[in-house]
Amino acid sequence: MIRYATAGESHGPSLTAILEGIPAGVPVTEAYVNKELSRRQYSFGRGERLQYIEKDTARILSGVRWGETLGSPITFQIENKDWENWEKIMSVSAEDQQEKFRLTRPRPGHADLVGVLKFDRKDTRDILERASARETAARTAVGALCRRLLEELGIKIYSWVEEIGGVVAHTETLSVEDAFSLAEKSPVRCPDKKAEEKMMDAIKDAKANGDTLGGVYTVVATGCPVGLGNHTQWDLKLDGRLAQAILSIQAHKGVEMGRGFDMAKRKGSDLHDEIHYKEGRGFFRESNNAGGIEGGMSNGEPIVVRAAVKPLASLRKPLRSVNILTKAEMTAEIVRSDVCPVASAAVIGEAVTAIALAQAVKEKFGSDSLREMQDHLTRYKEHLLRF
Repeated sequence: MIRYATAGESHGPSLTAILEGIPAGVPVTEAYVNKELSRRQYSFGRGERLQYIEKDTARILSGVRWGETLGSPITFQIENKDWENWEKIMSVSAEDQQEKFRLTRPRPGHADLVGVLKFDRKDTRDILERASARETAARTAVGALCRRLLEELGIKIYSWVEEIGGVVAHTETLSVEDAFSLAEKSPVRCPDKKAEEKMMDAIKDAKANGDTLGGVYTVVATGCPVGLGNHTQWDLKLDGRLAQAILSIQAHKGVEMGRGFDMAKRKGSDLHDEIHYKEGRGFFRESNNAGGIEGGMSNGEPIVVRAAVKPLASLRKPLRSVNILTKAEMTAEIVRSDVCPVASAAVIGEAVTAIALAQAVKEKFGSDSLREMQDHLTRYKEHLLRF
């Protein structure tokens, strides 16, 4: 079983992640992991911390030797280079506690108020530091290693931005590879150049007005074999796991597979992907409205996931709130944040998709080593062709 956990606060000394269950023999380098962290970090609309203050770098502290995984737990550490400015504010020592550091005006739309009520705290920083999307840097590192495993098995993951602030891109005529290639060159990860310019203008306007913007992105995984996931129990279904993975990312409020909500408007006869068979290829579909998943299992077509990201809750022109100590009405705290995180969210979406797919692959093909897993996959594909 592949599992992981992350730890650390947004302005603490570092973020840490431990990943278990990756088979031995997967080639990986810190440079590969850090490339993914860089893709997450830099995009138009990100805040000053990620643009200027910090360049995320992950160190692998265990589980890898001479460029290959060992089959033992893998530890990542990402230092917060801004820590020197926060040592007193985030100190573990009670002697450093000062009232001037306390935050008491929760932001509408954030975990602030719910968290202080749940955990009986008198300072929203006790909640917001862990609730922050800064945590996704650790998940991106974990996802990078899972991605390396998937690549060795012929599975690739792509993403691009479809919409920001109501500006919609037109990507219908692009192949997955072309959409991804164009997105990688775009400041907002949008393959449509005209839409890209309008998106950037919308972000500029939002920033000038002290506001934030959300949007929609698409993640596609190709090369997935038939049968990842399971129809037999609710928590084994692949689409359910992918939905949980995506919705667990901060500020994500919607997810759909394939045509998703559009399916509700159509007749079954116009929508379901007809089945074909060809010698040497096996069973296949010429359309992919289901997004590569039927009955909670991958069907061999590309897996397509779309995610909706809400505008962030940290506003330069804050909304009304209530002081949790005095109960007086006032405006919410102003906390350093991004204007639009959608482009970076797409990279994080790739990471959590990689994790969920790696978990499903490990369950299907088992194995303690990469070579054994590859052998199992090869024999399985041969079996499918002989079915």
